[in-house]
Amino acid sequence: MQSELVSLATLQPPNASVTPSYQDLLNSTEWDLVYSIVPPYIFTVCLTGILGNIFVLLVFLLQGSRWSVPEIYLSNLALADLLLLICLPFWAMNILNHFMGSYREIMCKVVNLSINVNMYTSIYMLVMVNVDRYLAFALTMKAMWLRRKSYAKFICVVLWLFGVGMGSPTICMRKLKDIPDHQAVECHMDYPNTTWRLAHLLQLILVGFALPFLVITFCYVNIIWALKQRRHIGYWEDRNDKKATALVCAVTLLFFICWGPFHFMTLLDLLCDQKVLDKNEWSHFLNIGSQFSVYFAFSNSCLNPALYVCSGKYFKRKVSSICNKRKRSLDATALQRTVSTNTTTAN
Repeated sequence: MQSELVSLATLQPPNASVTPSYQDLLNSTEWDLVYSIVPPYIFTVCLTGILGNIFVLLVFLLQGSRWSVPEIYLSNLALADLLLLICLPFWAMNILNHFMGSYREIMCKVVNLSINVNMYTSIYMLVMVNVDRYLAFALTMKAMWLRRKSYAKFICVVLWLFGVGMGSPTICMRKLKDIPDHQAVECHMDYPNTTWRLAHLLQLILVGFALPFLVITFCYVNIIWALKQRRHIGYWEDRNDKKATALVCAVTLLFFICWGPFHFMTLLDLLCDQKVLDKNEWSHFLNIGSQFSVYFAFSNSCLNPALYVCSGKYFKRKVSSICNKRKRSLDATALQRTVSTNTTTAN
């Protein structure tokens, strides 16, 4: 079982020559659903997500005002989602080809590396944007110097390097392997031994989910407490700051909803490896659940832009500001041309 970020190339087509137990586990009906549903789903996620994240990045780039600290983190989050979505069509094409090695080993490594980098970079971008909200509300004056934009940009660079570092095992251990009994070429994690597998699963659970969850929970508890204190003393609140905080909370909640099932399946897989759970009893559930949890996690990359647009006036105001600026620029250009034409005619 592989509940880590694993290519669907590790799963075999129903007509492959495999052992009866494996055939019973993955019957033809289930695989017909995989072939018919999964590729269109991935292509839809890619198309809507790529367009949406490009739109979000353009809004941040074209806005007249300087970027705030949360916007720096959210724009990098959109970039991470965009890089993941660009690589996913190779995954869908491999499924359409019935897992018969539709791309070379380099794409096996790159596609899965993009998924790892996206997961780690995204969650820690959200950690930092929640830490910024915590500093803004709970430690307003004391930590003002920590909320400099130069620091935020430097942290983004560090987080990108961190994401690549966490995904480095993918480059080393992801390989294409020809399995004659399965009549297919698998793209899978070729662990040197069971210790490496255990370490990888623990890394996914602890570094990829548990630690960020604890930090974000700490920030939320302190933010709620700070807001209650402000209401008690009648403190004036910045509406823009409050709306930015609401957007950050919504994006963070969406991430945990989408990626939570995947990490839950990873935990169950780890418990089976350590013989805490009976692997024979849980094998079918893990095999099916781990795959659909990965697909569901991908939806996070295309839902974020929709959340930005539908979250309220915060993002819509930015779009309206860009349109108004563009309109004023066009009007000024037209007026200048009219004046120039009139002057030329008079001369």
